[in-house]
Amino acid sequence: MDLKPHIEKFSRRFAEVESALSDPKAFDNLQRAQELSKEYARLKELVATGNAYQKAVADLDENRALLKDEVAESELALMAKEEIARLEVAVQRLNKQLQFGLVPPVPTDSRNTIVEIRAGAGGSESALFAADLYRMYCRYTEAHGWKMETLDSSPSDLGGFKEIIFEIRGQDVFKRLKYESGVHRVQRVPATEAQGRIHTSTATVAVLPEAEEVDLVINPEEIEINVCRASGKGGQGVNTTDSAVQIIHKPTGMIVRCADQRSQQKNKIQAMTVLRSRLLERKVAEEDAKYAAFRKDQVGTGERSEKIRTYNFPQNRVTDHRIELTLYNLSNFIDGDLDPMLDPLMNHDLEEKLAALKL
Repeated sequence: MDLKPHIEKFSRRFAEVESALSDPKAFDNLQRAQELSKEYARLKELVATGNAYQKAVADLDENRALLKDEVAESELALMAKEEIARLEVAVQRLNKQLQFGLVPPVPTDSRNTIVEIRAGAGGSESALFAADLYRMYCRYTEAHGWKMETLDSSPSDLGGFKEIIFEIRGQDVFKRLKYESGVHRVQRVPATEAQGRIHTSTATVAVLPEAEEVDLVINPEEIEINVCRASGKGGQGVNTTDSAVQIIHKPTGMIVRCADQRSQQKNKIQAMTVLRSRLLERKVAEEDAKYAAFRKDQVGTGERSEKIRTYNFPQNRVTDHRIELTLYNLSNFIDGDLDPMLDPLMNHDLEEKLAALKL
């Protein structure tokens, strides 16, 4: 593929966006200014990559020409061979980065994210696994310098969770974590197992981009808001006041409950955020379904019922079934080292999109 026309296109658009942002009037519309700023950052990186790619290609051609003119075993020829090997790797890597830049960015990738983890099959062991997944995402969040806030939780016996909902705020949160949606399966000897038998349990993870008010409008007449006292841990400030908020969306029957904050108003705001995000996900899923017959989904079907990953503790193994990738570092993975799995998933996604664009 000849990338030169695309590199030139990136450069032209970068100059246009840079010029637009230099105009103070651009910030009269804050949302538009934010969109331009995100595009500017993306194009700046692509232009730098394009320049590096063109230089690497020129240096590679120069070293190949030099090798032809030199005696095969001369010192200069050996140096050229080493440089050619290095440059070939660099050219291939930069070429792939530029091709990925041709795929239109997904607007929700830069959004903050709401994660919902629910215990599935397996009783108390499933709830313990849900807690393990929650800690895994906590550590991954810390490693990336993101911020996390719990919105609602339903603890189980033995320190697990029947359900826990939390928000993660930071750069490109949804871009990386969206591949976690689905059914996660664990195979291990539960703490409650006296005879040492391996059990299989599941937990479901839903990852939702935080919806903005401009994404969709919720008719106040279509929701029912109830307040009640929170239950569980939290002290008298939470448990003796009507701070918990439950919202019912009548058209869909969705029920959202937030009770982790002392303030009823803050719980209401958070519950509306979760409801809006769930409705946005539903809207996007409906749109995607219209085109499902024409293209493969990037990683699996995206249905909640689909088993996406298996965590096998006896073998220290974690397997992602969408891309058939197995890693033998489960102890590190469950401790928050997710990138060795997420990076290949992201690359697979981009490869599929490039194929769909026939590039």
